[in-house]
Amino acid sequence: MVKEIKTEAVVKVGIEALWKALVKDVRFVAPKLIPLVKNVQMLEGDGGLGTVLLSNFGSDIPKISSSKEKIVELDESLHKIGLQVIEGGHLNLGFSSYKTTFQLTAIREQRSLVSIMIAYESEVEDSGIPSTINMSSFNFIRNLESYLLNDAT
Repeated sequence: MVKEIKTEAVVKVGIEALWKALVKDVRFVAPKLIPLVKNVQMLEGDGGLGTVLLSNFGSDIPKISSSKEKIVELDESLHKIGLQVIEGGHLNLGFSSYKTTFQLTAIREQRSLVSIMIAYESEVEDSGIPSTINMSSFNFIRNLESYLLNDAT
């Protein structure tokens, strides 16, 4: 049975800059935001629907050396992107499916609402899964906000 986790965060970044970093530049930005990510490669596609990304991790993560994700949902007018893990990553941790969807909504000129929805199926029952998943996505958005406000060049 598919389970869903939803969370939201308001960030102090305009929607266009946030969208660009999250969708267009994610393979360059993710290794700067997530110390465990060594690099992100585009294996197929051009960054649009159907694109396959490979994130390679350092040796700090047991059971996972990489995660292959496919962009399965992309709507630039709604600022919405969905990424499905198709190999490695969460699938190596007992999940049979794992999809993260980000939707951005402009609140004001330099404020955006980020809605995150994670749909997953787990082969292992673990009451800690939802809070862990929720925190990792939330932390990624907070790190992205900090990067865009302070470090982006």
